Parts: sequence; C-alpha cells; structure tokens
Amino acid sequence: MVSSSGSPRVDAESDYMRARRHQVLSALAARLRNDTEDVQAMSFDEVVAALGRRGEHYVGTKVIPLDAIVGSVDKARDFDRRFRPTSRTSRERWERLARASRTGEVIPPIDVYQIGDYYFVRDGHHRVSVARSLGVDLIEARVTAIETFLAPVGIDDRADLELKYWRRIMLQRVPFTGEARAAVAVDEPTDYGVIAETVEAWATRTMHAEGAYMDKQTMAKRWYAEEFKPVVKMIEEAGVRGDDERPAAAYLRIAGERYRLIREHEWNAEVMAAVSKGRRKRRRPDTTR
Repeated sequence: MVSSSGSPRVDAESDYMRARRHQVLSALAARLRNDTEDVQAMSFDEVVAALGRRGEHYVGTKVIPLDAIVGSVDKARDFDRRFRPTSRTSRERWERLARASRTGEVIPPIDVYQIGDYYFVRDGHHRVSVARSLGVDLIEARVTAIETFLAPVGIDDRADLELKYWRRIMLQRVPFTGEARAAVAVDEPTDYGVIAETVEAWATRTMHAEGAYMDKQTMAKRWYAEEFKPVVKMIEEAGVRGDDERPAAAYLRIAGERYRLIREHEWNAEVMAAVSKGRRKRRRPDTTR
C-alpha cells in the first residue's frame, strides 16, 4: 500500500522522488552488473524492425496489466523498463497526474500498440509511470494490435532483437516451414545470413546441374531434405558435433571445415573422415610453449 500524509500535493512529491530514487538505484545496479539493457524501456520501432511488420488492426478499449507494458513508441529513453522517469524534465507533469490519481479524478485511457503479449505506449507514458508508482496492477488502454512476420516471443532485450532480425532476413530469403523452420536455428545472429547464402549457393549449383529453375519454396524444401538432414545425420554418426551445439551450427561449422580441407561441396564418408581427422589435429595440445 502507498502511504498517505493527507496532503495530495505532498504525497505526489514523495511519489515522484521515490520513483526517481528507485530508477537511479536500479540503473546503478545494472551498470555494476554491466547489464544496462536490463533496465531500459524497449523501443517499439526496434521490435517491429526485428520481427517484421505485416499489418495492424484496432482492438478497442480494454484493461491491460501494467507489467505487460515494456516499451514506448517515442520515449524509450525517458522511462526505464518499469516506467520510472529517467530525468527530472517532466517532474511537474508527473506530480500533477499523481495528485489527480490520489484525489480520484478520472484518468483517460492510454494508447498502446500490442505485439503478442507485449504493449508499447503511444500516448500516456506519465499515466503509466504514476500508476506503477502507486502500485496499480491494471490500466485502461486503447489497443492497436500489430501483426508481425516472426512470432513475438523471447524478445526481452536487444540481443534477442538482433537474433530475431537476422532470422527474419533468412526466412524471407529462404522460406522454411514446419519441421525445417524449427530445426534451422542458431544462437549467433549473423549465422542466419550465412545459412541463407549457403542455401542459395546450393540451389544455384543444383539448378545449373539439373538445367531447371526452382522457386524459393522449392529451394527451402529441397535443401532441407536433400542437404541439411542427411548431412546432420552424417555429423551425428561421425561424432563431430560439439556438446550442446545446435544441428544448424554444427552443419555450418563442418561445411566450412570441409571446404577448407578439400575445396569440395560433396558429402561422403571420406569427407567426414577428413573433417574428423582435421578436428582432432586442431585439438591436439601445443607442447612447444
């Protein structure tokens, strides 16, 4: 419960100072952890750029949880992840809204964009900030839902957004579906670009050999079935997949090693033996130091 002195003005001033103090302490702790992104409000534009925008539709006015509001359309630097003000520039406005909330004045709904389970404030940043400071759990909002190319899950910080961005680029170039879409996943963002180039190069060689054109959908299906799955199986059987290494990451690593050693694009038992032998040599400890 938020305490009350009986004076809405004094209480609003205390509310503001408490919110600023918590923001400063949280930012300091994050800096000491070298994890400043953990406290920054997310940028709507950055999220949409990463996931890809397909369309939008107006949902209407509804009550939404304040904890689900994670970012802003245009004021991501003015408030932290918990919507505490990051500077004193809007103190007067903030305290005016706090007084209005404490005295029971009607506060108009905020405007938000919804992406999955996340909400981003278009208008009403100070109303969100005050409500959170006063311990409110829900807030009324006019909601516009954004449809995205990638599913809006697992986007808690900018590192997640970078991974999503590169995955989206890959899937737009190579439209994997179903099992393939789930299997071709990596942890290094730029590896998605390498996968896209690898698939396109494979398709070019295949079309040249067959004398026939294949569209993007066919390219994605055939590469997964004729190249990726058989090679991953060979990698598993040869025992050259690293601990906790994703299948797609193992494929990229072994494919690069294969070409480095023999300058070929073929896969067979001899190739895997050469790769395995080369891997063992590189792992041999250096006894000359």
